[in-house]
Amino acid sequence: MLAFARDTWLIFGRLVRLTLRMPIWIVMAVVQPVVWVVLFGALFQSVAKLPGFEGTSYIQYLAPGVAMMTALFGSAHSGLALLGDIERGVLDRMLATPVARGALIAGRVTHAAAQVILQVGIILFVAWLRGAEPRGGFAGIALVCISAALLGGAVAALSNGLALLARRQEIVIAIMNFVLLPMIYLSSMLMSSGLMPLWISSAARFNPVNWAVRAARAGYEGQGVAAELPPLVLLWVFATVCVGLATLAFRRYRRAS
Repeated sequence: MLAFARDTWLIFGRLVRLTLRMPIWIVMAVVQPVVWVVLFGALFQSVAKLPGFEGTSYIQYLAPGVAMMTALFGSAHSGLALLGDIERGVLDRMLATPVARGALIAGRVTHAAAQVILQVGIILFVAWLRGAEPRGGFAGIALVCISAALLGGAVAALSNGLALLARRQEIVIAIMNFVLLPMIYLSSMLMSSGLMPLWISSAARFNPVNWAVRAARAGYEGQGVAAELPPLVLLWVFATVCVGLATLAFRRYRRAS
């Protein structure tokens, strides 16, 4: 277990260094969440006046939702970096070392989760500047970060697993976009469930993205354990399944190599 944790940390550190060498990523990681909060907050602010909307302020409602959106888009293309390592022979060279095999996936999932937490902090700060209030206090903010990390880690695991199976960037990008965009709009990320068509609100109950949004929003609003725990448990199960699928894809890659 210690060896696994050490190797995961080493893989994580390598990915952090690679990320820091790309200034454009740092700029996008900071600017994009700010743009989303400002644009969506301005575009949909009148929605809060409609009967059936949950709450009185759209920016208050939006903050946890945009945090989960960032988790999705920040992790969806995690597999592209893995494809780069495959094409350059880096992954095969790593497999020739005594590194723990599971750490090669765990390090990437951890890296994606860490990126997401950083961006969530920026989003919640900007939302606070625009009038949103974390009524759940520091515990609520922590729950938003945990929900985003679980969702981002799950999506990163799926992206890496798909990369190992498909071996082509075009396929990874196309499939991830095809899957994730409907999941966003079949959730309460941007729109109150009370204003959704019945079939969308019904589908949202089985949507992992909506589980993350519900858990994050319950924590942000300080709604209590009864509202926070059920979607968080479902999200944890989803993340565990995704990591398991990525592990199976990695084993198949090793057998085919």
